[in-house]
Amino acid sequence: MKIAKYGLDNWVELREYTPMEAVRQQLKLCNRQYNLYMKTIVALQNNLISLTDKTFSGVNELFASPERADGHQKWVDFTLSFWHCECVCRVSEKEFTERYRKWCKRKGYNFSEAKALDLYTDSCGHITTLPKNENTKLLITTAVQQLIAAKTTLVAMRTEMLRLAKLLPEYDTVLAMYGVGEITAAQLMAEIGDERRYPRRSSLVTFAGVDPAVNQSGKHEAKSNPTTKRGSPHLRKTLYQVVCTYLINSPADEPVYQFLNKKRAEGKPYFVYMTAAANKFLRIYYASVKEYIAALDNATSPLN
Repeated sequence: MKIAKYGLDNWVELREYTPMEAVRQQLKLCNRQYNLYMKTIVALQNNLISLTDKTFSGVNELFASPERADGHQKWVDFTLSFWHCECVCRVSEKEFTERYRKWCKRKGYNFSEAKALDLYTDSCGHITTLPKNENTKLLITTAVQQLIAAKTTLVAMRTEMLRLAKLLPEYDTVLAMYGVGEITAAQLMAEIGDERRYPRRSSLVTFAGVDPAVNQSGKHEAKSNPTTKRGSPHLRKTLYQVVCTYLINSPADEPVYQFLNKKRAEGKPYFVYMTAAANKFLRIYYASVKEYIAALDNATSPLN
């Protein structure tokens, strides 16, 4: 197997200077915190949408801009400044357009006069259930600030996870697998840890809890068994995200998708063929990483 010079140098440096297990433990802790903040953000965002439905219904759907690298979203930042529809419609169209232009410049967003007109039009005619007063302003702005703070923390956590993941030798190998992105690679590595602690591929599958449970007694033997779910729920969640990528993109030349499609064609239920695909993916992961680590060990052996 061809080994990139960076991977080889990084492996030597880790073995000589860095306790690799400590890096893995830090990565695992970061991943758990990342998952916690993700749940928190979903709750905070739903809370903010629920509140704005009472003051500026549909404001979260007025902007199509993707989330920025720093975690900010345009509709969230807009809501912080224009927290009630009357903040827009109670001034003239010209005055709001000028305020919106200055706001875009201050926040680093693109300004469009047509968009300003759309926002002004959308703000008119709303039936609100919360009045425009200081109490409502406190509720909305506090909810916005909490969401922004959580998203900013998530960005910092993601950055740290990627930094730690790139210190580990198998990162490039995992990242090269279909359906795996930067953060997904870090999450897989965080939960799986050092693959050398699994003597066989089946050991890793069992750890993930995507192996079929035994459902047999006497002459009875089930034709379709549920999974054991004995292992890490965090790993199973990440595997589900990876398998969903296969399902959505349908890469016909990928073994995992071929296996998934075969099970689906056999009439297996959704949960069964998705779990079978996760099982297949883990076996490929184990073989790929183990082969790469073995090649690194051989390349850095004193005999070479």
